[in-house]
Amino acid sequence: MEKVGASLGPTEQTVLLNSGTRMPLLGMGTFRLQGAELVSQCVEAALAHGYRSFDTAAVYGNEAVIGQALGALLPLHGLARSDVFLTTKLGPRDQGKAEAEAACLRSLEQLACGYLDLYLIHWPGTQGKPQGDKGNREQRWESWRVLERMHYAGHLRAIGVSNYTLGHLQELLAHCRVPPAVLQVEFHPELPQRELWDFCQQHGIHLQAYASLGCGQLLGRAEVGRVAEHQGRTPAQVLLRWALHQGVGVIPKSVSPTHLAENAQLWGWDLSPEAMAELGTMDCSRHYCWDPSGVT
Repeated sequence: MEKVGASLGPTEQTVLLNSGTRMPLLGMGTFRLQGAELVSQCVEAALAHGYRSFDTAAVYGNEAVIGQALGALLPLHGLARSDVFLTTKLGPRDQGKAEAEAACLRSLEQLACGYLDLYLIHWPGTQGKPQGDKGNREQRWESWRVLERMHYAGHLRAIGVSNYTLGHLQELLAHCRVPPAVLQVEFHPELPQRELWDFCQQHGIHLQAYASLGCGQLLGRAEVGRVAEHQGRTPAQVLLRWALHQGVGVIPKSVSPTHLAENAQLWGWDLSPEAMAELGTMDCSRHYCWDPSGVT
């Protein structure tokens, strides 16, 4: 049976994952968002502007303050826990059977949320191991089996991975009992990840983008500026809509209430074929974040 909160958003603004869980296509990213006061201000602004999905990670060090902010603010907006979608991630230092289970339970406690809507393996490697160490493969496989057990136990509504390459995904699908519901990767016009996108489409895995703005570097690109001017939108809106146009979810982060509001104005319009073609010329396979291709 499909699991969905009353206020996750209109169907066209969500995606039904292969786990039966419905996830908003727009979420608020929280990378480098620190401090109880700032987190509360950002979560308050996000809820006010219709955000119903929040993405964090153990390595961000902010799970507890995000949990506290949501616990305090949801009732003020007439919302319940089931009305928001919470994602967090297993840190690279916690790969492996015992470590992964303890880390997942710790995240549940920190977020004080009862269950997680989505739990991702953040990175295919293990902290402290060289990228070429074959132990990375064994450790992430042990972690995945932990995620499967916790999914069956009801702690994790959906499970997935982040920063996996095509090879990592193929390896996982060859052995898993529960297929990943989501792959979260760096994805923008300079890194459109076509092979990964195609593979996810073929195997029912939802692709979710991080660093949609190229860590801010794409906002000043001429191609983006021309499309934004022609469509009467901001460069950030163009870059986010570029992903949504392809069915890819987005999790932009901002500490500015104005930008949070602008980034939420992604519905009721689309990019023209000409705009998509122009943005398509930007592909140069450039990573602004981490490149997992060297991880065995």
